[in-house]
Amino acid sequence: MATAKIYKDNAAKINAMDFWKDGEFLVTSSDDETINLYNCVSGKKLKTVASKKYGVDLVKFTHTNEAVICASKNEWDESLRYLSLHDNKYLRYFKGHRDKVVSLSMSPRDDLFMTGSLDNTIRLWDLNSNSCQGVLRRRGRPAVAFDPQGVIFAVGTSTNVVKLYDLKSYDRGPFSSFYVQYSPVDWSGMKFSPDGKYILLSTTNSIIFLLDSFTGELKQTYTGFSNAATLAGEASFTPDGQFVLAGADDGTVHIWDALSGREVAVWKGHLGPVNAVQWNPKKMMAASGCSNLHFWIPADSE
Repeated sequence: MATAKIYKDNAAKINAMDFWKDGEFLVTSSDDETINLYNCVSGKKLKTVASKKYGVDLVKFTHTNEAVICASKNEWDESLRYLSLHDNKYLRYFKGHRDKVVSLSMSPRDDLFMTGSLDNTIRLWDLNSNSCQGVLRRRGRPAVAFDPQGVIFAVGTSTNVVKLYDLKSYDRGPFSSFYVQYSPVDWSGMKFSPDGKYILLSTTNSIIFLLDSFTGELKQTYTGFSNAATLAGEASFTPDGQFVLAGADDGTVHIWDALSGREVAVWKGHLGPVNAVQWNPKKMMAASGCSNLHFWIPADSE
């Protein structure tokens, strides 16, 4: 892969990104308190939305490419915000957390979304209501994710623990719990593979885990990248689930064969730590962000 384009639109690190489901658009949030929207086909930046009052983190598309959900990033507000990119208006605020929100997952099937906070709660929300729809109380830095069908969700909490819940009966407790046999780690992110068979767990250490989502068996670990800065970085699957990619604090992006764990490529070019990295769900391209945003496409020789 080679760098197709570099965008220098941010004055601070890009803390999150999300592709629209057809791959045409990418939205990013940054510590400089802005949201940027890009067209992945034309390569043009379409819009910048400032959020100077609240800051912005964990940006995600909803079920329209003209609206996003995001978390605040300041010292005094822990609300979530539903923002229209069409007219730059907040459609709804979601209040209830009492500490920083560190994980957010949008349901793939309806208007539900889920958040995990350092206040030791995981909350379920509906875009159509300001009220919290449900609360789970778990200790530790949480990571949350819906499965590809939106019928179950996973919560990473405590030390090395992952719990699975049925969305229709989550109040009865998890139907399955896994413990990752490893020295204590804090989860920084969680994603199901596109086929739902695996769970990818990124950490604030220099290791990423792949679990069987049915048995909890540790299928693979990914190492060999630098995270001395203990970034709460992102790891992602390619759309076919065959490869895993993640950024490092030395400005590189690493790609591994998902099942064998073999490192197959290292992309270079960033000037700072790479906190966000994703593969386009429909097009042969990837995006990664330090304070600059890089679009990657196959090199001429590939």
